[in-house]
Amino acid sequence: MLMRSAIVVGATGLTGQELVAVLCESEEYAEITVIARRKLNFEHPKLVMKIRQFDQLEETDFKFAHELYCCLGTTRKKAGSKAMFERVDLEYPVNIASIAKKCGIPHVLVISAMGANEDSKFYYNQVKGKMEHNLIALELPQLSIFRPSLLMGDREEPRLAEKIGGVSMNILKPVFIGPLRKYRAISASKLAKAMYTVAIYNTKQKIRVFDSAEILMMDKSNVLVDLHEEIIDEEPVFNWEKRQGIFIETEILEEEKIDKPLNNEQQNP
Repeated sequence: MLMRSAIVVGATGLTGQELVAVLCESEEYAEITVIARRKLNFEHPKLVMKIRQFDQLEETDFKFAHELYCCLGTTRKKAGSKAMFERVDLEYPVNIASIAKKCGIPHVLVISAMGANEDSKFYYNQVKGKMEHNLIALELPQLSIFRPSLLMGDREEPRLAEKIGGVSMNILKPVFIGPLRKYRAISASKLAKAMYTVAIYNTKQKIRVFDSAEILMMDKSNVLVDLHEEIIDEEPVFNWEKRQGIFIETEILEEEKIDKPLNNEQQNP
């Protein structure tokens, strides 16, 4: 069986934490490398931690992996300025994807936002639209973009707006059917599992965009799989025996948690 490796950036956020747990528990993955500004409150034998500043990343900080998952995002309030917000939500993801391409990583999966559009009247969605445009312009081997609606889950820093929005969305859930389904709130856990499902069972299409309705319905049975592609057993890429006892690498840089906005127009991975 072919054992996979993955790199996760933005693993300290709501969806990033869920995703790391999903990948570590998966039988498909032998190693998960997290690049973050601070150490996770999570340990696992498959997990390798790299403490880095995102504006100082270089190719030497990366190595080959089958997938790179990007869950980066912040709020404009927390970033402190438009410039800092765009750095986290636009510049960092594009730069990281560029490095991934240079390192030969075949698939980049990134969290965007419902309504992402360069021409949107909403600033947040403009930035997300620019991010998507710039990622597509990189001509990556494969790019999967996820556009969730309001994201729900247990955060380290609870927010009143999210609680109110979540309660409202749950009350109105029966209304959000058919074309309105994409506006339903979605759990970070569901988004993380959808990203994993697309990585494992996708059709190798060069670019795919998944809206919130598709994410809500996602499982391996409804991801389009190339049924003509045979699955061939191979020797593991990693020697798992050697992976036992691997220690978590730490360096002297500290990190502030990165989150995403949360109102009906601003979602937080």
